[in-house]
Formats: sequence, structure tokens, C-alpha cells
Amino acid sequence: MAQPLRRVVTGHDAQGRSCILFDGPCPNVHVRATEPLVAMTELWSTRETPARNDGHEDAAAGPLSLPPPPRGTVFRIVELPPDRLRNWANLAAIDPAHAKETGHRHPGFHKTRTLDYIIVLQGEVWALMDEGETLLRTGDVLIQRGTHHAWSNRSDSTVLLAGVLIDAEPTT
Repeated sequence: MAQPLRRVVTGHDAQGRSCILFDGPCPNVHVRATEPLVAMTELWSTRETPARNDGHEDAAAGPLSLPPPPRGTVFRIVELPPDRLRNWANLAAIDPAHAKETGHRHPGFHKTRTLDYIIVLQGEVWALMDEGETLLRTGDVLIQRGTHHAWSNRSDSTVLLAGVLIDAEPTT
């Protein structure tokens, strides 16, 4: 079950004065039926750069897409349970960004066309690359630059990650 996250979004009223548009639990929570312990809460999304700050709609509403829109961004919170509790069987079929080939040391390996700023909010998680891995703990930040990677939670507790994903040119 996803942790309820309070989201406060500012905007402008009809007279151009600053105001609070949304203040409450973020409604944009996505949990896959095949992996009910993994939750993604979409906090905000942009569809272009530079981003637009007008309008009153919830920019994060709608279906979940792992990558951001072309020329856009996504800000989300991801809850990752321990690896031993994950359902890895159909991951590639559910999300095309995940590797369909076999032989990787972790079933969660995937690659996206994004530049990601990942902040560990709670717990610890291993960031795995084709070559090497590193343990990230609460407060650590990973700048993920379109690499083939996986997240491995080898602990007994759920990890909470904040991520800003930015559309990027593919790497070679």
C-alpha cells in the first residue's frame, strides 16, 4: 500500500495573485496488480521545456508512463520493497524499458532516454550498473544519465526514492 503523500501546488488566481491550488494527499498513485508492493506517486509532470506555470489542472493526472513526455519532465516518489518480495516474472512484458534479454545479474535492469535526479528519502538501495554497483543511503543523490541500470533493495525495509526524470537524447 502506498504511503499517502501530502502535495502542495501553487498557482495564480484570476487576478494574477499567488495562491494554493492543491493541498492534500496526492491522488496520482499507481500500483500495478502484478506488483502491489511497488508504488509510484506522480507529483507533477511537464510536457515541454521551458515549462508553463499557467492553468489550474493537475499536470500529473492520468495514466502512468515510466519515461516523461517528449521534451518534458516527471517528478515522482517510488516505493521499492525488498527484492525478495518483488514479482519479477513479467516485468519486461509490463514495462518495455526493462530488459527482455536474460543473463543480467538482476532482473530489474532497464534503460530509459532520461536524465534522472534520484534522492534516497528513506532506507538504502543498491544502484547497479553494467560494471559495478554502489550502496545509496538516506540523503544520497544519484544522477542517472541514460545508463543501463537496476535498483536492488537487499534490506528488509521499503525504500523511498524521489526522482525527477527529464527527457533526454538517447545514449549511444
